[in-house]
Amino acid sequence: MVALLGTRDELLRTVERAFPRADVHVRGNEVTVTGNPADVALVERLLDEMTAVVRTGQQLTADAVERSLGMLRAQTAERPADVLTMNILSGRGRSIRPKTLGQKRYVDAIDSHTIVFGIGPAGTGKTYLAMAKAVQALQAKQVNRIILTRPAVEAGERLGFLPGSLTDKIDPYLRPLYDALHDMLDPDSIPRLMAAGTIEVAPLAFMRGRSLNDSFVVLDEAQNTSPEQMKMFLTRLGFDSKMVITGDSTQVDLPAGTQSGLRVVESILSGIEDIHFSRLTSLDVVRHRLVGEIVDAYGRWDEEHQQPAPAARGQQGRRTGGPR
Repeated sequence: MVALLGTRDELLRTVERAFPRADVHVRGNEVTVTGNPADVALVERLLDEMTAVVRTGQQLTADAVERSLGMLRAQTAERPADVLTMNILSGRGRSIRPKTLGQKRYVDAIDSHTIVFGIGPAGTGKTYLAMAKAVQALQAKQVNRIILTRPAVEAGERLGFLPGSLTDKIDPYLRPLYDALHDMLDPDSIPRLMAAGTIEVAPLAFMRGRSLNDSFVVLDEAQNTSPEQMKMFLTRLGFDSKMVITGDSTQVDLPAGTQSGLRVVESILSGIEDIHFSRLTSLDVVRHRLVGEIVDAYGRWDEEHQQPAPAARGQQGRRTGGPR
């Protein structure tokens, strides 16, 4: 009951706040709920899901309880307990698992498709979960190597000349991928795996001309690819390989006038079998609660301040006296 209700009844208070019109009383190992029949039935289902999670040995949190309630209210086909107890990778005293329904569907899509696009705002675990699946596939000997790549594009800044070797210059762009690897693997084994070519972290430009067989390939920050770069990357796919492409189409750092390959790729590839587009939303943000609200606020602002489409070049020419 301590695991179910939380230290100092923290989780019980979370349930009570979610159902202000229902009374929840606990005496010993018995929970009594009175109130509106619909609320009582929902509390009962929520407690059943919480109990199922606790029985797996996983620690419940207030966030997990709130997410479980959200899934129950949305009447999803998947049980909250199945989502919260799905284990992707275990090691170094921790387990990596999806925390939202959208994340579970994204992970399931990676299992069942050769190419998966994970598109969504910051904090939804797009890259992290993809890398966890890559490490899982390597450990299960489903692939022989992992290739992690991202375009070397500055986030709205111009850093100018960077001193050092080529590795020194590109490492800052690839640092988030290294950080995630250190969460999933023994840090001492990473240099050995990279020296052997089992794990490769490289900028997107280094992918040209290659054929990637027996590999799990993750392209991060795909919103900063041009359509030509996206085509180049996708056509690197070799035999017995899997690709996951992640990005946030609202955070493009390309120079003005350059089209994002991530924004156009779905209209090009939609309908092709074994290619899946998985969309995550602010509901799947697993960072601080404010991150989800910030994402929603920016989305509303973008809709309100949508720029009108520029006039066609020929029309501009007629207004200004025609091209010179």
